[in-house]
Amino acid sequence: MTERKNAYTYDDLIASGKGELFGEGFAKLPKPPMLMFDRITSITSDGGEFGKGQVRAELDLNPGLWFYECHFQDDPVMPGCLGLDALWQMVGFFLCWSGDPGKGRALGGEIKFSGQATTDKKLLEFAIDIKGHRRQPVPYGTATGTVKADGEVIYVAKNLRVGLFPND
Repeated sequence: MTERKNAYTYDDLIASGKGELFGEGFAKLPKPPMLMFDRITSITSDGGEFGKGQVRAELDLNPGLWFYECHFQDDPVMPGCLGLDALWQMVGFFLCWSGDPGKGRALGGEIKFSGQATTDKKLLEFAIDIKGHRRQPVPYGTATGTVKADGEVIYVAKNLRVGLFPND
């Protein structure tokens, strides 16, 4: 496994999608266009609401992003499920960063939408706070999360769950 950093660039995230960042046997982030953030600005094993870790990430928005073209005609908005997926991706990334191997799978959560990521917005900020992290019988993480569009909270998530399952 490579050395853990406290922030990751877009190139690092692409390396994760190729299986090059954490190494053989570790979960991979999705590759574009399903990679839902451009950078991880902060990742720690402590801190956050529960003192068990946190991850912060960002996505630069522009009207040319692929999802605006198809969701919805003449009413472009980022699908809420993509923002939720970003939060799940971050929980899985945290597990790998923590040294846990396996294939990542989202296992659920609760979400409340209170706003939208429309073409006039410039920046999405994603935040998760790790609520629980276990290693046995399979690596598993739970977290709370928020998504902000230009500083305004548009999604709040509770009990986000991600597991890392054996590679065989």
